[in-house]
Amino acid sequence: MTDPNRPPENDVVVIGGGAAGLMCALTAGRRGRRVRLIEHANRCGKKILMSGGGRCNFTNTGTTPANFLSANPHFCKSALARYRPTDFIAMVEAHGIAYHEKELGQLFCDESSKQIVAMLIEECRRAGVRIDTATAVTEVMATTGGGFRLRTAPSREGGSRGEGIAATLETASLVVATGGLSIPSLGASGFGYELARQFGHTVLPTRAGLVPLTLSGKHQEHYADLAGVALHVSARCGKARFDNAMLVTHRGLSGPSILQISSYWEPGKELLLDLLPEHDIEAWLLERQAAQPAAELKTVLGDVFPKRFAQRLCEVWFKNKPMRQYTHHELPNIARQLAHWPIVASGTEGYRTAEVTLGGVDTDGVSSATMASKHVPGLFFVGEVLDVTGWLGGYNFQWAWASGHAAGLAA
Repeated sequence: MTDPNRPPENDVVVIGGGAAGLMCALTAGRRGRRVRLIEHANRCGKKILMSGGGRCNFTNTGTTPANFLSANPHFCKSALARYRPTDFIAMVEAHGIAYHEKELGQLFCDESSKQIVAMLIEECRRAGVRIDTATAVTEVMATTGGGFRLRTAPSREGGSRGEGIAATLETASLVVATGGLSIPSLGASGFGYELARQFGHTVLPTRAGLVPLTLSGKHQEHYADLAGVALHVSARCGKARFDNAMLVTHRGLSGPSILQISSYWEPGKELLLDLLPEHDIEAWLLERQAAQPAAELKTVLGDVFPKRFAQRLCEVWFKNKPMRQYTHHELPNIARQLAHWPIVASGTEGYRTAEVTLGGVDTDGVSSATMASKHVPGLFFVGEVLDVTGWLGGYNFQWAWASGHAAGLAA
């Protein structure tokens, strides 16, 4: 029987070896805390490793609270203000990791995302953090004297090598850094949400975010054989708008603009594209009519769109004829359609390809300054498990660093 008066052998146990968990662990370890990190996969940082095409878009220099979705849009402000992109960049530079800005403040490793994982694990080592991989948490309970008791067992990811730890652990503080439901092939699960509910927290409905959209029926038929065609568009849903590339796929639409707007779109919401966001389309069409009266519409549109796409526009939606034959009523109508192009999505590709999970642990029950539970002393939530979701472009990593840092200072 455990002596209730004996202090626990761990000051902090972090469940989850992703971005937020590693940051929390190294931050707490630097404060002299005895930290143990438990990761069910056979290595830490799997999502970091595959991010950014293997080069890890590790932050965004333009990060602000406006780049995040949450039922409480103010929740992320405190953590983001106290751990900024420049703070993480300083650690990257201290480890000699070369990086570059791709676009819009997005920073990537010059070489490999493996460097970011290696950096975080090395910082954990320096801070005395113990890391147990291939280890599943099978039970968590609060102890009568305060703190928590956990049972662990080797996880399936340990394979035949028998990795993983079977143990009963006690800790003063417990940090839930288990991520969301996106990309289950990397081991994503709803374990963090179950744990939150166990301790009295509300979990808001979850859905896939930063995810390709699917089309069906005639809407898919019109685009299906254009798979691989990309063009620059402005995607709009409600007040949200994103200007970037769109990619036609076999099942629907993808590309940065579509991934971004997917976090705002739900079935029944209107989704519109401006297919030529950098043009005054009506003025341009009238100018082309004057300059190229004998050219057919598909030829004119082929100057600004991929030719296959321009041809499809004129096969399905616009009557193709020489520019001189269009009236000054028809061309403005074509311009309006191109600027307000409706997309009737049937759904999304789901968690299988989603980069993030929208929704999660309700922030009303969590301190915005420390990520601590307002219901259970010593319990913390960080990263994607919370109802805080960033835009595409390094924002979700910055939230992981900032929220992990906040909890690491307090746990």
